[in-house]
Amino acid sequence: MIGIIGAMDEELAILLELMEVEKDIVKADMHFKIGKLDNKNIVVVRCGIGKVNAAICTQILVDDFKVDKVVNVGIAGGIGKDVCPGDVVIGTALVQHDVDATNFGYELGQIPRLDTLEFKCDDNLIKLARKACEGNLDHKCFTGKIATGDQFIASVDKVRWIKETFGAIACEMEGGSIAHVCYLNSVPFVVIRSISDNADNGAHLDYDKFQDIAIKNSTNILKTMISEM
Repeated sequence: MIGIIGAMDEELAILLELMEVEKDIVKADMHFKIGKLDNKNIVVVRCGIGKVNAAICTQILVDDFKVDKVVNVGIAGGIGKDVCPGDVVIGTALVQHDVDATNFGYELGQIPRLDTLEFKCDDNLIKLARKACEGNLDHKCFTGKIATGDQFIASVDKVRWIKETFGAIACEMEGGSIAHVCYLNSVPFVVIRSISDNADNGAHLDYDKFQDIAIKNSTNILKTMISEM
């Protein structure tokens, strides 16, 4: 069973049209839609925005639906002048940029008493995602670190701080907590985000314009990945 998480309905709308939904189970006010796509068993769910919603959702997927792997798709803000709206970022690792326990000797972003700063995405899922990007001339595909926090980042200074501090090339609000839960449960995962805006290169006002394009691009990659799983 493949678990697929998006934060918003619009991030999953295309995928839900493509899949054959067999059941709709509601838990924690989330609709877990079970069915098939390309003859693969999948469960698709909108978790809602933010780290707590995403963590609750991921643990339900693990406990109740026994997922073998988790894929988080959706949109994100790009970081760096080369990452533009419509481009796709495949996460290699996730870090939570809003965690600060440095007064206790931890690195910025590290959760106290956890043995890692970053949550690394599964190598095989990264390879599948990169393969799904091959030959696509409509947008560029990047692999790199993604930063997560319970903040919508619109400040150029904050974006550049995230880049300098964590080396991230995208930021969003759910992936880090999904990665955290998967790490604790030893479930392979990957985060795939298509860029809707970029405050760092002047595209911070283009969110509405590029949102639909970004969602289409990440969904196309996910569909190709599922067919190869």
